[in-house]
Amino acid sequence: MIIDEGIVFRQAGEKDAATLVALYDAAARWMKSGGIDQWKVGDKDQGHFRARMRDGEVWLASDGDGRVVGAYELWWSDEEAWGVQPPVAGYVHRLMVERDTAPAGTGRRMLGHAERRIARTGRERARLDCVSTNPRLLAYYQGAGYRVVGELPNKEGKDGRVYGVVLLEKRLDQLLVV
Repeated sequence: MIIDEGIVFRQAGEKDAATLVALYDAAARWMKSGGIDQWKVGDKDQGHFRARMRDGEVWLASDGDGRVVGAYELWWSDEEAWGVQPPVAGYVHRLMVERDTAPAGTGRRMLGHAERRIARTGRERARLDCVSTNPRLLAYYQGAGYRVVGELPNKEGKDGRVYGVVLLEKRLDQLLVV
């Protein structure tokens, strides 16, 4: 367990899969209500999150009262978007914030947690991608220090839908790791 400015981080376990599905679906509903065509309610089930726990890491963020306020996935490779790469990066996926209860800045604290976790493994870059049609999210990540390093115009989703993603990365060699 790691505490960061009142946010408590812990790795998710099997018992947290339903909570992760609820967070994902709530984020998908919030996106849809804001006119963002990205995540779809029901796209990620408990099996998805259990698989991510086996293949990488899934982290939960809770407030001081123990309420889950966010979560994210941390992968150690992402060949689908980035191709085969040397092991120099960690890949952040599904950064989810509980909009009704999360304190301001929770998303940035989760990104910071992911970056420190990646740096502690000796990897020097944090990488992520976002859909090309979401300029607000792109600006958010750029504001957090990520820079655009490429674009994949024809990523294919598990449902067969083809969409473009912007590839972003942040160098972590200046990061203070505690």
